[in-house]
Amino acid sequence: MVEYKKIEAGDLGIVFLRRNPRARRYLLRVENGHVYATIPAYGNERELFSFMNEQQGRLLHILRKAPKRIVFDENTEFRTYSFSLRIICTSLDNLYSTLKEGVLYVSCPLQTDFSDERIQEKLRKILENALRYEAKRLLPVRLKELAGRHGFQYASVKINNSRTHWGSCTTRKSINLSLSVMLLPEHLLDYILLHELCHTVEMNHSERFWSLMNSVTEGKVSGFREEMKSYRML
Repeated sequence: MVEYKKIEAGDLGIVFLRRNPRARRYLLRVENGHVYATIPAYGNERELFSFMNEQQGRLLHILRKAPKRIVFDENTEFRTYSFSLRIICTSLDNLYSTLKEGVLYVSCPLQTDFSDERIQEKLRKILENALRYEAKRLLPVRLKELAGRHGFQYASVKINNSRTHWGSCTTRKSINLSLSVMLLPEHLLDYILLHELCHTVEMNHSERFWSLMNSVTEGKVSGFREEMKSYRML
């Protein structure tokens, strides 16, 4: 597991920093509402801060446009493709969860401090496990249905926890889907699956690829792509 150092960076908030001896330059990216920074082997934090100052305007623009990360508590209304989330406080001493009849019930101790990031991480882990279970149960079935409907062929499908790509397709027609796809409404879930199925025919994002995408989405690609900007991965 990659270990990050947390540093305070003014308007950018908490920045997650790591060193990578294989990196050839300073790298900055925005993920899950935070800035992640990579320092190359020859670099140092002083030069990184200078680079971040140069890029601050761009990074703030991305941060402000990105969907906000949800803070989970008893009042959270959260729905996935196949279940909704309900958090309740009880007399139990530990977090407890069960997925039943389309509802993920999470019981928390009465004195739970939902502002504690450690609690938030535990709740996200519970949600992640439920999403993984449901993704493995439902996504391969839906992918097979769409492939049959539109005449696509693929070799295999795997579920992962990618936080940067909704899906991918290899040259051998093996499709990978992030469990975060389960956070999308049905029409966008199908859009992601069709996107990867189209890559079994066109491996790049050429005009032919987007023409094929339009043909299997009834010309709705532009609208779907814009709508996807409102969603973030787990």
